[in-house]
Amino acid sequence: QVQLVESGGDLVQPGGSLRLSCVVSGSIFRIYVMEWYRQAPGKQRELVAVTTSDGSTNYADSVKGRFTISRDNTKNTVYLQMNSLKPEDTAVYYCNAEVNGRRVTRWGQGTQVTVSS
Repeated sequence: QVQLVESGGDLVQPGGSLRLSCVVSGSIFRIYVMEWYRQAPGKQRELVAVTTSDGSTNYADSVKGRFTISRDNTKNTVYLQMNSLKPEDTAVYYCNAEVNGRRVTRWGQGTQVTVSS
């Protein structure tokens, strides 16, 4: 069973920065896609950023130029560097991945990011 464990969330002031981490563990042969999602109170979960094993990345329009997704394949870890944070970035952030050709179906607990003065 593959597990996802997110960390790094915190309370930060507008304009601040945070770096989130997500470790993928379990029986892993290959991870192709790694993603970050977020879910704000009363809203649906939305895709924030994607990275593939060939190095390509893609971002939601709302975070382009402010967030950077990266990965360390030796550690099966994906990161999300978040700069110039805004109150509207407040949400629980989750990761997901395509492992061994299959999407992980069991979400992790997420990590809370709160942007407030």
